Amino acid sequence: MIVTETAYSLDPTSLLDSLAGTDKLLIIQDLDGVCMDLVRDPLTRTLDAAYLQAARELDGHFQVLTNGEHIGSRGVNALVERAIGSTRRCQEQGLYLPGLAAGGVQLQDRHGRIAHTGVSAEELAFLGAAPAWLNESLKTLLRQAPYHLADHDIERLLASSVLDNPVSPTLNLNAFHHHWRDQPALYARIQVDGAGLLEQLLDRAAAQGLAQSFFVHYAPNLGRDAEGQERLRPAQGTAAGTTDLQLMLRGAVKEAGVLVILNRHYGQRTGTFPLGEDFNVRQAPASLDALLQLAVQRFDPHDMPRLVGVGDTLTSSPATTDAGSGTWLRGGSDRGFLTLVQELGKAFAQDNRVLYVDSSQGEVQRPGVNAAYLRDHPRDPWPALDGITDARDPLRLNTIFAGGPRQYLAFFRDLAKARQRG
Repeated sequence: MIVTETAYSLDPTSLLDSLAGTDKLLIIQDLDGVCMDLVRDPLTRTLDAAYLQAARELDGHFQVLTNGEHIGSRGVNALVERAIGSTRRCQEQGLYLPGLAAGGVQLQDRHGRIAHTGVSAEELAFLGAAPAWLNESLKTLLRQAPYHLADHDIERLLASSVLDNPVSPTLNLNAFHHHWRDQPALYARIQVDGAGLLEQLLDRAAAQGLAQSFFVHYAPNLGRDAEGQERLRPAQGTAAGTTDLQLMLRGAVKEAGVLVILNRHYGQRTGTFPLGEDFNVRQAPASLDALLQLAVQRFDPHDMPRLVGVGDTLTSSPATTDAGSGTWLRGGSDRGFLTLVQELGKAFAQDNRVLYVDSSQGEVQRPGVNAAYLRDHPRDPWPALDGITDARDPLRLNTIFAGGPRQYLAFFRDLAKARQRG
């Protein structure tokens, strides 16, 4: 069934009706900023129990794809258990969120069984030691000029900033942005210094024979440079720019995760894994074009589900080239996987949908959607989407949830109910 709504629809009603009647459906969804508000301290996040029940009802048609993690002190599983109130019930009833975390290297089923596919013991050991090194390095840095922070402030800030994720240790700068909200120059400095510490971690990895194991992921970012490295989005005035600096395993990018999810979906539905039963993101091609080509070559169109990609992190910023001409720097940690969902729809003649959730209403500063302007100027939507997308952006957002996670959660719960009714 083809949805006939116009681009940038703010009303998901017709989409819900269409998805409710789609037999072969697969929703691939980000987490933070989509099904829960963005917050400065990840330990304060909460999940809606009704959302978790709805995800369970969509079993076989729903997978998560996140740069966060399922496990660890700041993992999403702890939020699931808190929302449901019983770890045993989560395990027995299959209420954990199935899918890929840590950019695609951490696989979980709905009963909470975890696998780190394609990751060596040496890499896991290095990642496990990284948070302590980051913590001590930041303590030393923050005691010095220009910061001169007191020890009690340092301890408080680091408690919510150095995230000890098992396979994606992260420096989260949101607490610093809030702390220095009246001193933006200091926040801009810690952003640069923090990026320098992540680069030092890469150097330390290389010294241990792990030069090809890791990369630094910036969220949000300004896309990739000519060498394929992500561009940090600098702080500008009160705008936070990049707030998350993650040490990631090479290959752990969401767009590769789409193929892993599809491969497993085919295997569960047909008994055959087109890319091999053990295929993982670290075996996937690096470019979007190569990922798309691999999918076209190996996936049977007859079994291809209709895909719905859901994300909240996209950036688009005007820039000037060295030659003086205008260009756009486009990035965001959801851009790659949403673009692949869109292009797979074209390649397989499926009415795939790209859903964008406006997460700017949380505690973390993000560009937001001007819904009123979008409604009043349907032929000129770009000012309403400034900082998110632009007129020449090849990625098109089909449905925008301007009401943020709360609106999306209501849609998701209604979709699960509609599909249950059949």
